[in-house]
Amino acid sequence: MQFLKDLHIQQNNQGVSTGIKWITTSGTSIQSYSPVDGKLIGSVESADETSFNKVIKVAQEGFIQWRQIPAPQRGEIVRQVGEALRKYKEPLGKLVSYEMGKSLQEGLGEVQEMIDICDFAVGLSRQLYGLTMHSERPNHRMYEQWHPLGIVGIISAFNFPVAVWSWNASLAWVCGNVCIWKPSEKTPLCGIAIQHIVAEVFEKNNVPEGVNCLVQGGREVGEWMSNNTNIPLISATGSTRMGKAVSAVVAARLGKTILELGGNNAIIISQHADLDMALIGALFGAVGTAGQRCTTTRRLIVHEEIYEVFKEKLVKAYRQIKIGDPLDSNNHVGPLIDKDAVNMYLNSIEQCKQQGGKFIVEGKVLENFESGCYVQPCIAEVTNELQIVQYETFAPILYIMKYKTIDEAIAMQNNVPQGLSSSIFTLNMREAEQFLSCTGSDCGIANVNIGTSGAEIGGAFGGEKETGGGRESGSDAWKAYMRRQTNTINWGSSLPLAQGIKFDL
Repeated sequence: MQFLKDLHIQQNNQGVSTGIKWITTSGTSIQSYSPVDGKLIGSVESADETSFNKVIKVAQEGFIQWRQIPAPQRGEIVRQVGEALRKYKEPLGKLVSYEMGKSLQEGLGEVQEMIDICDFAVGLSRQLYGLTMHSERPNHRMYEQWHPLGIVGIISAFNFPVAVWSWNASLAWVCGNVCIWKPSEKTPLCGIAIQHIVAEVFEKNNVPEGVNCLVQGGREVGEWMSNNTNIPLISATGSTRMGKAVSAVVAARLGKTILELGGNNAIIISQHADLDMALIGALFGAVGTAGQRCTTTRRLIVHEEIYEVFKEKLVKAYRQIKIGDPLDSNNHVGPLIDKDAVNMYLNSIEQCKQQGGKFIVEGKVLENFESGCYVQPCIAEVTNELQIVQYETFAPILYIMKYKTIDEAIAMQNNVPQGLSSSIFTLNMREAEQFLSCTGSDCGIANVNIGTSGAEIGGAFGGEKETGGGRESGSDAWKAYMRRQTNTINWGSSLPLAQGIKFDL
């Protein structure tokens, strides 16, 4: 395939890099099979502990040089990374689609998201603002400034194999940090492609070795990163189970974490909603990326007055979904990432039925695809209290339920362990404002008249409760990648003490 050649993807690839140089390892080989057709795309050599330690050493050395480059100059290099991503947008989007399984439009959209965050970071490089404050002591000046942390460890998930890395790396770079990235072992070739693209830019700009490092591998690499005291910040995206493990290890050494974990996202559909808009939002939210987004719509909470009408619209829309090769733009839904994901899908359907759920669109594995990873998006009528509804299944299973009052709907929306994304469709201003108030949604993202899925990079992205509390991307998320320092300068000729304390000899 031409897009693999354009991205320098080979049959066998080294998986450890300190930026421009690739390191030979004795780690195991990771095989990357496409869920689209079940074919082997290529293999990647994973890190061993020796190569990992080499990367740490080079990253430490690179940080000493990189942090001294003025932030606007770092921003200029990130701008060039964005331009390189524009150049490679089509082949990279195709690789994301082919290796992960999302539709080509979503693959291209993921690359566009990387371009957008680079643009955001360029502006940010001139806006790393501190504060000044008045001192209680005469002839004193107080101010606050921000300094880079050092090495930022990035652990990303398969469902967004490149975009989430870029949220972290672009901000970390302009803040003066260096990055070590562990991509998902389910999408290792996307990591190889990004490393080649960034290396091309960094080499042209004489960026020191170690500013952008790659360490491929499985769980053990994540454990090395989490335990390493030379990495002050770990940004981890994945399951709640994984996040709890990372958090415990990093907290034990008093390190910092940014955790982006599971979501169990709901849309409330009011009797005052524009139902055609709500249908589009619910449909894309539920079946986009085959239900494998952390912001996927997993619950629909529908007012009882319009429940039957909306259910009929939804079932009709599901019958029109085109499932197939995601590189074919005529298809809406591609495969799940692998057969383990298929088994989780089937187990959740079975549990839902055993617990009393009634499927109005049945789920099944589609037999006419070689990879065995294509499934039918399905809908089950349930109550919010069912045990299976309380958990996140990374698959296109949508639970639909009724409500009577807006207070009841908000309580149902909040009554799950996760707190990432939420939405209400309503043309009633009071309902919308209540949903966004402190008595409304308890999620990190709350939307009105748009779905739960498809966040923009301008706002901080993240959630509460078992979603982890981390924030990435826009707004002031950059502060998580820096350390705060308060400075006081005495420009007078005496030394008065704070709080009026006297200490005269």
